[in-house]
Amino acid sequence: MNKYIVVLLLSMLPYFSFSQEKVEGVVFDSDASNALSLSGANVYWQDSQTGVVTDFDGKFSIPYLKEFNRLIISYVGFESDTLTINAPKTIRVTLKPSNELDEVVVQQERDAIQKTYFSPQNVITVNSDELLKAACCNLAESFETNPAIDVNLSDGLTGTKQIQMLGLTSPYLLITQENIPMVRGASQAYGLTFTPGTWIESIQITKGAGSVVNGYESISGQINTELVKPLTDNAVFVNGYANQNGRYELNTHFNKKLTDKLSTGLYIHGNTRTQKEDNNEDGFLDAPLGEQINVMNRWQYQNPETGFVSFLNVRFLNDEKQVGQVDFNPNTDRVDNGGSLSGAEVWGSEINTRRFDTSLKLGYVFPELPFQSFGFQSAYSLHKQDSYFGIRTYDINHESIYSSLLFNSIIGDTRNKFKTGISFAYDGYDEVVSTDDYSREDRSVGAFLEYSYENLEKVSLTAGLRVDNHNRLGTFVTPRFHIRYTPWERGSLRGSFGRGKRAANIFAENQQLFASARQINIAGSGGDVYGLEPEDAWNYGVSFLQGFNFLNKKGDISLDYYITDFENQVVVDWENPQEVSFYNLEGESSAKSFQVELNYELLTRLNFRTSYKFYDVSTDYKSGNLQKPLQAQHRFFINLGYETEAKDNGAQWKFDYTLHSFGEARLPDTSANPVEYQLPAFSPTYNLMNAQVTKVFSNSFEVYVGGENLSDVQQINPVLGADNPFGPNFDTTIVYAPIMGRMFYGGFRFKIL
Repeated sequence: MNKYIVVLLLSMLPYFSFSQEKVEGVVFDSDASNALSLSGANVYWQDSQTGVVTDFDGKFSIPYLKEFNRLIISYVGFESDTLTINAPKTIRVTLKPSNELDEVVVQQERDAIQKTYFSPQNVITVNSDELLKAACCNLAESFETNPAIDVNLSDGLTGTKQIQMLGLTSPYLLITQENIPMVRGASQAYGLTFTPGTWIESIQITKGAGSVVNGYESISGQINTELVKPLTDNAVFVNGYANQNGRYELNTHFNKKLTDKLSTGLYIHGNTRTQKEDNNEDGFLDAPLGEQINVMNRWQYQNPETGFVSFLNVRFLNDEKQVGQVDFNPNTDRVDNGGSLSGAEVWGSEINTRRFDTSLKLGYVFPELPFQSFGFQSAYSLHKQDSYFGIRTYDINHESIYSSLLFNSIIGDTRNKFKTGISFAYDGYDEVVSTDDYSREDRSVGAFLEYSYENLEKVSLTAGLRVDNHNRLGTFVTPRFHIRYTPWERGSLRGSFGRGKRAANIFAENQQLFASARQINIAGSGGDVYGLEPEDAWNYGVSFLQGFNFLNKKGDISLDYYITDFENQVVVDWENPQEVSFYNLEGESSAKSFQVELNYELLTRLNFRTSYKFYDVSTDYKSGNLQKPLQAQHRFFINLGYETEAKDNGAQWKFDYTLHSFGEARLPDTSANPVEYQLPAFSPTYNLMNAQVTKVFSNSFEVYVGGENLSDVQQINPVLGADNPFGPNFDTTIVYAPIMGRMFYGGFRFKIL
């Protein structure tokens, strides 16, 4: 099968071999002979939507547009440069560090959310400017002002935010950190809270089937997080945060350039919450008590003379949470600490996580062949979670090893590129639910080939194929295909399809079930993972992006439609209020997602963003075909952002307002409960409003204040059976709206460039 696909791709080359005019070049950090190339620099034509980002070696290629002649190059920590370009050419660009200047004159700021017009994949890049529009305390809270991702609470106790894309929850997303799989397995429930917001340089959101280079598990899309780099991050950065509900956070960055080629950074995050909140007076905490310490050491080496570049990360995390009734004392009320079920009076839970992870990335670019390179990446993590929920215990240790070797080159010319390589993954799970042991080991090895054709004027495509052998999933093939066509100026039409396959970690991904009286029912069918078969799905999508100018202000409008069809799915059935059942799909299951989004600059420095989303996510349950529970079919979003003109020292005001409107969502069936513990068939509609004001005093110091849930929306009964938590009707899993009411916060940011 591989042979025929390669022959097909090669046979297509003559049909795409027409010329194009481009401006190409490399971006460096200085004029010195040992200058370092800058990966991830923004290159775009002023007053246009045409832009690219420099690759791993600082190289870029952007179409030459006769109607624009001002090319802007920008990079965090460096002075932006604007060049006058009147003809296609090859250039070398040198950016100066901003801390060497008495003052910085910004020619034009890049968009906080960037959409690419020329990539075959539907990719949205969210940079640090967008993250600062809200109290972005961790990765799970980084999407409040971005309509591409939905954020929901997973249960009525832990306050954990769960993200969704294209109507599917995060297990169906491939979540990576600098293209290394990160939030998966044991970390699926809480892993997004383990990446502090200040560590994030940018986030790339890919809708639909991802690249075969990053693995076979992506079904609805990929979220990749790029961390700040020691070379370009501030020498010192301090961020403090506090809110009225007793949550306090402190982030510190310390970066040092040891030599011209070697830099290191130490990043420390700590948060704590000791204040008990019970605004709805149901006797249960509205938010968990807890604390976290998170320390990362990061090394960056770059030598353009030899072509080598590398990153090394080492991180340790300790996270402790306590949830449950307000009066719960773990020293005296924990049931298996001397108590008995018959005498249990106070319900509580503790979730303690310790995690160590390290990763290494090595890259080599052939000095005489800059289009050809090798890349190697490897990661190791050890994740240990000890937890109990009332009378239930859940402990999981997850040891993970991942490595891949990648080779990049061209076929004929730089329009025809390919990537090929191999990958290996090992996951060892030591998992115990009460007294039941579900330990297992997963091993896989795979090979992949991806071909890309880049014609920035008309058509670009990416076609990939990978073959993997897994000790539990068997040997299988994963194809992925993306194509982009430019029908007219500033228009981009995309299509994609691809397959994804994964083993569902049913307990780690659904830990909210333990905080209920529901019995666990696994209807195994002889599969190798909990007795269940692996999940297998195809994703198909089409999208259109159109940039425009109206009244001398720029904007864009986009439309997306994606379908995910499951050939097999592990169905999580909440329809019996006395149990949660896991079984293999018998019938059909699909997720259909439609989104329209408009971005427009209403006035100078006043940006408007709005979107509407419709979801049709249905599954054949044993009780019939039903819409996905707790999934609002209709969602509406508005964001307004305004900034005053920055003074020479950077001083300015920033204002941001966000509205989320949620339509009704189907609730799991509770008709078998006593009347006092029954819920309606659908949730009510509601609106959420968030706002923030930032005062930038200088390039070194700013303060911010804001509010979340300003309309004070609260779910009336997030904890069913709160009056008898050890009784048969106790359930914290049916959450469709905020539990915490209106909340105000404040903080500061200080940096030494």
